[in-house]
Amino acid sequence: MKDTIKAEIKRLSDQLDSINHKSQPLLESGNVEKLGELMKEKLTIEEELQRLREAHTASLSKEAQKLQKLGFQRAITKKEQADMGALKKRVRGIIVVHPMTALGREMGLEAVTGFAREKF
Repeated sequence: MKDTIKAEIKRLSDQLDSINHKSQPLLESGNVEKLGELMKEKLTIEEELQRLREAHTASLSKEAQKLQKLGFQRAITKKEQADMGALKKRVRGIIVVHPMTALGREMGLEAVTGFAREKF
């Protein structure tokens, strides 16, 4: 679902960019009718973009809330990061979030963090 939202946001952003490029020559030529149509289309695209961005943010927030509900979280050491497979075998159900991902930025993480039900 997130990928489709991202793709739709990208498509609409490209359309909006195209409209912005088309509007300049129309403004210079004084073609008011076509300019009015473009402005209406631009307004609807901007509204749809805003709605999609809010939906995308809400879906990220749901994931963040799910992770916060897990019982335990802590930063993952460099040694554990180097052998992530062993860590995942040792701690069943661990979810690792990198601070540079969208979810990590949203949660305000400073380091690679692991979330799990029990202490590890």
